[in-house]
Amino acid sequence: MASNGAARVFELVATVVRVVCAVIAALILIHAAFVLFEANRANLLVELTESVRNGFGWFTRDLFTKPNPKLAEVIDDALAAVIWVVVGNLVSKLIVRLAPASKVKA
Repeated sequence: MASNGAARVFELVATVVRVVCAVIAALILIHAAFVLFEANRANLLVELTESVRNGFGWFTRDLFTKPNPKLAEVIDDALAAVIWVVVGNLVSKLIVRLAPASKVKA
């Protein structure tokens, strides 16, 4: 582990980035489950996950056009969630690499 304060701050920021991206991905996957099982769209929890999906998963909206629109939306949601996890991990690793090197005491 890092021994100086700056490196610890970088590690903390990297962890926060990874956790936030994972939470966004989880909410998008929950929305996919709601779509798959045809949850009541007027429900507050369904509305919350739909707004998170529309806000953070817009880049995969209507990406696939299948004969079954429900299946296409679930696939779009799953892809958005995977992208959020991958990007979160990559950014987190980049932040850790940018951290200043620990000073070794001799």
